[in-house]
Amino acid sequence: MKKTSISEPFIKFANWFEQAQAKPEIIEPTAMCLSTVDEKNCPSSRMVLLKKFDERGFCFFTNLTSRKGGELAKNPNVALCFYWGILGLQIRIEGKIEKVTPQEADDYFASRRRGSQIGAWASKQSQEMMEWNEFEERIKKVTQDFEGQEVTRPPFWSGFRVLPKAIEFWQEGEFRIHSREFYQRCEDGWELKKIYP
Repeated sequence: MKKTSISEPFIKFANWFEQAQAKPEIIEPTAMCLSTVDEKNCPSSRMVLLKKFDERGFCFFTNLTSRKGGELAKNPNVALCFYWGILGLQIRIEGKIEKVTPQEADDYFASRRRGSQIGAWASKQSQEMMEWNEFEERIKKVTQDFEGQEVTRPPFWSGFRVLPKAIEFWQEGEFRIHSREFYQRCEDGWELKKIYP
């Protein structure tokens, strides 16, 4: 095990992420699997999109009334997983979430396409929908409500930053002899250890 700087795993992440973005075969390089835990300690996973990252953590945005929003409100412990199969690369991240600032949420919401903004207002995410036309009617109403004006961010829509306490970089090797580097957060940086595949 060796000590590394605060920035080292984020520099490595940025390098791998750049490789994924450069591969046209990877349709959505920002896609990451987010795992949460409910009040019965049962996990659930879904794909979300990475919208920004820095040395503080990794950000995504969502409807706060969704299933994941409810689970995050009760248990801040999460895991993320990126897998870019064509590159033979995987990154696992474990940590806790914190809410992004209202300004960060406003800024990102404002950058979305208008249809996505309207959809955020119209969707009762994760709730039962009796008929599809029910959703279509909600979309139509929100569209009318915001006609001729900017679509503001809903109060029930925001973002989270995953504050990592562990990051593992996995690289595929021949005969399943893979390379694994595991970064564990410590007081003044990270501790890095190589682990068996």
